[in-house]
This record gives sequence, structure tokens and C-alpha cells, in this order.
Amino acid sequence: MNIALFTESEINSPLSIKDERGEHIVKVLHKKEGDTFKAGIVGGMVGTATITKIENNEIRFSFNPETPGLVPQPLIMIIGFPRPIQLKRLLRDIAALGVKEVHLTGTELGEKSYMQSNLVEHGTAYKMLLDGTVQAGTTSVPELFLHQTLTECIDSVKKSAGENFQALALDNINPKCSLVEAFQEDLPEGTITVAAIGSERGWTDRERKMLEDFGFVRCGMGKRIMRTETAATVSASVILAERGLLC
Repeated sequence: MNIALFTESEINSPLSIKDERGEHIVKVLHKKEGDTFKAGIVGGMVGTATITKIENNEIRFSFNPETPGLVPQPLIMIIGFPRPIQLKRLLRDIAALGVKEVHLTGTELGEKSYMQSNLVEHGTAYKMLLDGTVQAGTTSVPELFLHQTLTECIDSVKKSAGENFQALALDNINPKCSLVEAFQEDLPEGTITVAAIGSERGWTDRERKMLEDFGFVRCGMGKRIMRTETAATVSASVILAERGLLC
């Protein structure tokens, strides 16, 4: 836990030692009264929390905001709904990379039962995004959206990304270029990159045409077939590196 994140209402309230954050502060970091730890407000400032009192299984602390949290990276990811165990790892890892938005969508070859997972309803998906943000030591948790179809998803993303965006679809079947080659020319300042990754069985020909009709360039990452979670993390890393955002 590289930062303890709190909501606006939590930042001024005592923290239970039984809370995951409280347990980490006391049992892992071995913090005592008078000690400090790195804290932040979800979507807000990063600062220093000073422990004023530990009693009755509660940690009382004061928070001093110091700097804004890191802004999200200009990257939106469309991901064909993967199996739940993959989804947990995927969300955590791309959140740590600073992805701005994650759009999970049903696809023609995707397993329909995966979309019935209760990960989102029970808050597990958000917790994975939060865990990744904590790992990164910042405060901006990626926004998460769910869509039944790819058409619905693309319509939503286009509204979110605005007019200035670069659209890339990862595909290992006859891609037009490599993912790296998609960045041979400098992008205008403020450009959002939208990266689409299919489900475990990839895209259908109909979906490929749909993506191309919407302006997506199909890009490859070599001949090896990757899991959805691997493709998402690798492609996000390549995109951010090629855009000079991992310096």
C-alpha cells in the first residue's frame, strides 16, 4: 500500500483498525501516535496524515493536503469481457498504469456468462481499480463502464474521447501495422488514444469491419497469441511508452 486513499467524508473521520487501511498502517507499517503516513483523497489531493490518537480500535489522524494527484493518462481502453479471474488482475494492473477509462463490452465471440459476473455489482471491480491506484501511489481511479455490445461501447467512447482521439484495435489476424508503427508520427497535443482489445477468442470479421468503419486502425503485437489481460497490460505499456508518458 503506497498510499492510503480516503473519500472526502472519510478523510475527517476516525479509521477503524479492522479496516484494511488501518490494519496496514498499524500492523505492517508499525505506525504509532505522532507518526505520519502518505494519504490522499480519491480523485483529489495527495498529502501527509499525522496520527493524533490510537484508541478504542480507531486511528484518529489529521490530513495535510500537499500536491494534486497524478492526472489520468490520455488512454481509454475497450476490453472484451474476460473471465472474472483475469478481469481482477487486468483492472488492477491497468489502473496502476494510469488508464483514464475502462470500457468492458460484450463481443460476438466472448463468453456470455462472463458478463453475468457479480464483480461489478459487489464492488470487486472497483476495489481492483482502487488497488491499482494505491499501488501507483496516486489518487485518480479509472472510470469503469459496462456495455452489452461493441456498437454501444464505441458510441459511448466516442462521446467520452471527444473529437481529438487516436483509435487503435489490437488484432493478431492480418493487422495493418504493428502497434509501435502506429506512433511514427507525433500526435497533436491533447490527443486521447483509444485502444480496443477483443475477448479471449478475438474479433469476428464483422467486428473488424465495424471497428474500421469507426476509424480504428488494426495493430498487431507480434505473432504470439496473448491472454486478454496480458494484451491489455502490454498494449497499455507500449502506448504510454511510445507517447513518452513513462519517462
